[in-house]
Amino acid sequence: MNSKSSSADRIREKKKIFLNREQKIIDAALSLFLSEGIDRVTVSSIAAKAGIGKGTVYKHFLTKNEILVRIMLDYEESITQRLAEGIADAEAGESGAAAKAYFESRLARPELDRLVQHLEVRLIDAEDVADQLDQLHAMRRSNEDSLNSMITRLIERGVLEDVPPHYHYLACWALAQGAVELCFSRSWNYRLDSADLMKFITGVGVTIGNSGQYRDPTTSKSAAAKITGSQSVGSQSAASKSLKPPESSN
Repeated sequence: MNSKSSSADRIREKKKIFLNREQKIIDAALSLFLSEGIDRVTVSSIAAKAGIGKGTVYKHFLTKNEILVRIMLDYEESITQRLAEGIADAEAGESGAAAKAYFESRLARPELDRLVQHLEVRLIDAEDVADQLDQLHAMRRSNEDSLNSMITRLIERGVLEDVPPHYHYLACWALAQGAVELCFSRSWNYRLDSADLMKFITGVGVTIGNSGQYRDPTTSKSAAAKITGSQSVGSQSAASKSLKPPESSN
């Protein structure tokens, strides 16, 4: 009995060491990608930053693309978790909680959000990480389904404007996307007090689509019948993200 327990303990300890080392690799890679750019970073430089051998990196990730997509998945999972908490709070009566969770998730680290967008463009046709990208898209579809259900109920309660549900989360995505790009704008960054500005934008975002704001009588739920299918809205997104960020910011 003691022998079995000791063996199980050793297995758990090895797994813990393995996972900790894997996270160390991801942290090192993310730091380098943000500071040096994606193309300049090699597996060797990641290994050096993490303080391990290059061969050890390959025990965790077979290619550089696998490291890149892991960063994307980790980021999407963090948004998904926060969004789920926000949706639960919204269902419990705090109507703006989901939007608040979404904005806080994306605007907490604009540089990471923007990096993930560039990674998605880079990896969109990468066959070696196709399965991981399928996981990413499945997460986003699930988020979108949850948002549609929540928004529909808030519309029925008269909290939100009576427009197709995806209008609401796409409006949030558009504001968050603009806020992220603003942080890298050469025209405006000299005037940015980023932390306070992001808080202000989040406050605005929480009220987007509240009942009484919209005055176009031609756009209502009936317009939803004209929409054929829905698209995943990207990662960074409450539902998902745009696939292609601008080549440069002005």
